[in-house]
Amino acid sequence: MIECTRRDGILEITITQPPINVLGAALSQALLNVIALAQSDDKVTAITIRSEGKGLSAGADITDFGKAPAADLLSETADAIEASTKPVVAAIDGIALGGGLEIALACHFRIATPDAALGLPEVTLGLLPSAGGTQRLPRLVGVEAALDLIVSGRQVTGREALALKLVDRLATDGTTLRDEAAAFARTLGAPVRTGAIALAPTPETFERFMAAQARKIRGLDAPIACVNAVRAATELPLKKGLALERKLFLKLLDGPQSAALRHAFVAERTTAKIDGLPRDTGTRRISRVGVIGAGTMGGGISMNFLSEGIPVTLLDMSQEALDKGVATIRKNYEASVGKGRFTAGQVSAAMRCLTATRDFDALANCDLIIEAVYEDMAIKTDIFSKISSIAGPEAILASNTSYLSIDEIAAATDRPHDVVGLHFFSPANIMKLVEVVRGADTAPDVLATGMALARRIGKVPVVAGVCHGFIGNRMLMIRRDEAVKLILEGASLEQVDKVHTDFGLPMGPFRMADLAGIDLGWHRDPTRIETLRDALCAQGRLGQKTNAGYYDYDDGRRATSAPAVARIIARFRDLNGIVARSIADEEIMVRTMYTMINEAAVILEGGYAQRGSDIDAVWIHGYGWPRHTGGPIYWANHYGIDRIVADLDRYRDRLDPGFRIAPLLERCSADGKPLDRAARQTA
Repeated sequence: MIECTRRDGILEITITQPPINVLGAALSQALLNVIALAQSDDKVTAITIRSEGKGLSAGADITDFGKAPAADLLSETADAIEASTKPVVAAIDGIALGGGLEIALACHFRIATPDAALGLPEVTLGLLPSAGGTQRLPRLVGVEAALDLIVSGRQVTGREALALKLVDRLATDGTTLRDEAAAFARTLGAPVRTGAIALAPTPETFERFMAAQARKIRGLDAPIACVNAVRAATELPLKKGLALERKLFLKLLDGPQSAALRHAFVAERTTAKIDGLPRDTGTRRISRVGVIGAGTMGGGISMNFLSEGIPVTLLDMSQEALDKGVATIRKNYEASVGKGRFTAGQVSAAMRCLTATRDFDALANCDLIIEAVYEDMAIKTDIFSKISSIAGPEAILASNTSYLSIDEIAAATDRPHDVVGLHFFSPANIMKLVEVVRGADTAPDVLATGMALARRIGKVPVVAGVCHGFIGNRMLMIRRDEAVKLILEGASLEQVDKVHTDFGLPMGPFRMADLAGIDLGWHRDPTRIETLRDALCAQGRLGQKTNAGYYDYDDGRRATSAPAVARIIARFRDLNGIVARSIADEEIMVRTMYTMINEAAVILEGGYAQRGSDIDAVWIHGYGWPRHTGGPIYWANHYGIDRIVADLDRYRDRLDPGFRIAPLLERCSADGKPLDRAARQTA
């Protein structure tokens, strides 16, 4: 796990625990032993700690959290490094995250490569650093910078770390780091101990920070604990601060939010496991991507590839739409430059990778062609019929459809094995979820390529089966339909939306519909008014893009109640003989949220999702489900399947006449089993 070399008085400790040097109990013990031995070795004048592989360490093993002796050993090791009578230098190349950075913080000096990644991401797991991070970091970089890094969990590069004084100097690059660290160590005198550094922030420092972060950390336990731990660093000596940090860590570890967040962390990674895929399945080479449709979705999808340096051929039959699409892509990039997400040089490089065309034949050299046009089966099948003969023999043909059958689309080609669904979520250049829809004939290597490519562009891909709406939108439709019925029965738009935001969702169903566009999937016939949505669309109330949807919007996209919508709702009530009544928040919760859980059970039992945690990943990354509740399946299991079934049964007479409690949900309730794939398989 570690290798030790003594060169000219420098003891070089190299961590060799590939691939990411996870700091488990055995590795922590090995480091602790070597540090102890070095104290009595007269030939050692200084120590360096470095690694081989992808970085110093990605931190502790998530499966070791709460287990003795792993957690205690990491803290003991950091304390031993801090107490060393001989200066210790951390040499950081690649990643130093979580416990990895805490080991570096315990060292007396730090040297890093310019592009190294340093951070304390424990807050994203509902925890705080437990090996001294909340106590040593503020003593190095100051209270305000420490609060920012610890509470956000964000990573900084070696360059930014130098500016923050988190590291003492930069190495030229990874190939010279070992020698530069040793040379640096030879110049050092006595160790500089962080425990001796006093902090004196102004009384307003913490209040200002909490006020600025109020919206982001509302209802979350870990960020508050992080702030309290950093505050302790300003009020207590190091030893007592470390003891408080450990106490806060253990309390969070035993809490429901950390358990849910750790579930979400594992769920994201579990999506990569694909049922029924042979182990030796390869992937196809993707060096150029074609995107059909230069609208909002097509442009956003294109940006994902352009940002990774993958050339894109963007096709639209309308020159006006094409010009507008390219201009929007450039505008979005320029806005990102203003926010510091891209440099001007990166934007120029991305735009050079973009080719705009109205010629279908220009797609012939694309390895992947993604159709991103209106939700109209006739249009989509016509497009796939065309590109089937144009695309190369190894090219993958994908549809960005939100609801429609991939099998029906694939049937329009003479190569259904090359067809797959790649359902991006809006805005496609920002949202992380991609549903990779597996058709009946989708070839294994096509599915594997879709999953791998999504990860390559920074997405969380989830395999979905073919059904109307796949996973996410199939559940969303249930919520949408019940939400509309509720406002016709007497609930207000604001009340329904507030029930969802109070639960922790970023917005309710009506604000979400306005954001996505009410006309998504609309039949586009203004004379055919059968639903409330038809009536809104017929009047041009398409959502935020027209400053009018369920709500009215000003130029700053601030929503206000819309008198025009109130009149439409009143008219629909009259037409259907509905007398408005008072509706309790509980009823809204049951009819919009519990019905989604019921539909998730239908999806699981039908095999349209591989596992319950995949549904959690879909809703966390595609719809903003509050991560600290673990996702809809995790939340339902911990809230109580029996309670959900009982409440659905209690409100059954107010649900759609065709509503039925899912057999799988009923069985899980009766048997006391969690809702998941295992329950489906043993049912």
